[in-house]
Amino acid sequence: MTTTDPLAAPLLYRALSDGGSGGKRVAVFLQGGDEQARAAASGAPLNVFVQAADPTGLRLRVFTPTREKGTSDSAAIAALSALHGRVGLLDVVEVTQGDPEAGGEVQSAQLCGGEWVLRQGLATAREAQADLSPIGLAGAGAWVGSTGRPNLVVEVPTLAALEAFTPDDAAIGAVNRATDTTGLVLYTLGGPGRVDVSFRAFGPLKGFTEDAASSNMLACLIGVLGGRGQLPGDANLLRAAQRRPGQPARLTAQFAPLRDGVEVWVGGLAAPDAPN
Repeated sequence: MTTTDPLAAPLLYRALSDGGSGGKRVAVFLQGGDEQARAAASGAPLNVFVQAADPTGLRLRVFTPTREKGTSDSAAIAALSALHGRVGLLDVVEVTQGDPEAGGEVQSAQLCGGEWVLRQGLATAREAQADLSPIGLAGAGAWVGSTGRPNLVVEVPTLAALEAFTPDDAAIGAVNRATDTTGLVLYTLGGPGRVDVSFRAFGPLKGFTEDAASSNMLACLIGVLGGRGQLPGDANLLRAAQRRPGQPARLTAQFAPLRDGVEVWVGGLAAPDAPN
């Protein structure tokens, strides 16, 4: 590979953006090799390297500018969007992410109305006893939603209350520890742009204060919506707005209520993005 190889330059995408802004910026490299150095030089916070691709699926490795991330749904959606026409991807494919020596993580992906969605699995829900006064939500009801990694889920009354919430890493971490959960999802039904639900996702125990586009935490929320009877009753598709201040995102979820929970797929659009 040489520096004149057109495949060496990344394709820049913005995944799960809200009308072209926000979401997550992803550099898609169509060839592997020297991944960490190239990720550090790309200027993008997420970098996905295509190790192999054919119509049935992709093998990917994902890097931040400083380390190998392992897996990222946003990176996978960007890669699927970039490779769809180039390799003639089928409408249902398998995506493998991670270090191949460790076996990687395999997810099913499907094309739904021009958007790629990734299988999150069965989302379960249960009510929880929680003292939410440390985070300023005393008296609010709490639920735990999980697809394997449990998150505390709390409904707030209005969009204004959702947007006014100021996260405190120490307080959120303490509430998560007390409830044996890994993150916090706040939500309210509805929102601008005819979405079904608006939410924010916090994870100091996961290494971040607030995420901008969190597929798995949305899946956990959908499990709770199912448990509370708040899913749309006339469709199997849900539109969600993630409302991190200054970095909005739009996500799409397909869901199927089952006896033991809700089967969930989450994704959305990824569109080419201009260089900085």
